[in-house]
Amino acid sequence: MSHNSFGYLFRVTTWGESHGPAIGCVVDGCPPGLRFSEDELQQWLDKRKPGQSRFVTQRREADLVRVLSGAMPQEDGTFISTGTPISLMIENTDQRSKDYSEIARRFRPGHADYTYDVKYGIRDYRGGGRSSARETATRVAAGGLARKVVPGLKVRGALVRIGEHEIDRSRWDWDAIDSNPFFAPDPEIVPVWENYLDDIRKKGSSVGAVIEIVAEGVPAGIGAPVYAKLDQDIASNLMSINAVKGVEIGNGFAAAKITGEANADEMRIGADGKPQFLSNNAGGILGGIATGEPVVARFAVKPTSSILTERRSVDADGNEVDVRTKGRHDPCVGIRAVPIGEAMVACAIADHYLRDRGQTGRLT
Repeated sequence: MSHNSFGYLFRVTTWGESHGPAIGCVVDGCPPGLRFSEDELQQWLDKRKPGQSRFVTQRREADLVRVLSGAMPQEDGTFISTGTPISLMIENTDQRSKDYSEIARRFRPGHADYTYDVKYGIRDYRGGGRSSARETATRVAAGGLARKVVPGLKVRGALVRIGEHEIDRSRWDWDAIDSNPFFAPDPEIVPVWENYLDDIRKKGSSVGAVIEIVAEGVPAGIGAPVYAKLDQDIASNLMSINAVKGVEIGNGFAAAKITGEANADEMRIGADGKPQFLSNNAGGILGGIATGEPVVARFAVKPTSSILTERRSVDADGNEVDVRTKGRHDPCVGIRAVPIGEAMVACAIADHYLRDRGQTGRLT
């Protein structure tokens, strides 16, 4: 199996399966001299780990990250990157492979079972192996390192829609995100989502979501035109997340509904004598290059395909079957996708920051 890496100078390769002994990643190209700790990486993994509320899978994984290489341990418990590949590992401790024995030869609708089988002739039916969202924990760890690469970079994500219910943007409050189980920036939507998801969960069903990522402190000028656009690589990174079916930058598809006058981001000279944008419909990127405004990306996550309702399918022997997926699953996988989206945007920006530094010599 190839294509387990992404990025060019800040390059991440992930390894491991959902029900194997461990998962991990190798981050190649991380500059030397960056100080970090396992606790700093752990804070991002703790946002993603399962079992934190009744609205996510009850698989119990501590998701403790270990630094295996590429960094020198210091007396204060931190590490300093050496410029060599940084290897990170997370042990799997709560696998229940028997939950999947009934679908060993059955293709679950909405999953990658059939496509993996038709491509490779063999598949790991225990939670989907490499196709499981379990793999994304390692990306979150890599995203913690990416945040260290770009000085002043701040990447935050929020859940803005679950199924039929969307937030009220006039009530957006970043401080509210860490005080509810949905990463919701609108405190008043929380009880609505709770009741909605409780009903979905009791029915053994699932629902989709939309996540918004905002990156501030992105240096103007990073990115490149034509085949190395910053928004191109952000979209690619986000589309690689399990269950993601759509990505938009800035105004995105809403731009198709308005005029050029409404969509164009006008400019004036600010108090500091530098150009200032009066709006940010472009989502912080023009011509594939960062404007210095916040980079804004949204992505849509489909309903979790693992549901208790029987669905029609076929098996590897050519028989028509009905499939009901057992095990522990997220009624809305979009909730835990928030820190994953943050990490993938951070990795894309770190990669382009290093590429820009190599081409232009700029350090900011």
